[in-house]
Amino acid sequence: MPRKNNRTLEKLGTKIRKLRKNTKLTQEELAGDLDISRVYMGYIEQGRESPSLKLLMKMARKFKVKVEDLFHR
Repeated sequence: MPRKNNRTLEKLGTKIRKLRKNTKLTQEELAGDLDISRVYMGYIEQGRESPSLKLLMKMARKFKVKVEDLFHR
């Protein structure tokens, strides 16, 4: 995978982690709300996995932000 994609995933993961912590949720709680495993949630936050558009939409709804806001600091 090209480096640019890795940086994008890392930035996305950082933003999701920040939103999760701001809402005082654990990885396990957020993963449960999104119907994914805690391990997969961890991989997303680490920038190791790329979530689907459907999952990004669920996250945006959960955090009450627009999908595009997940990609900006």
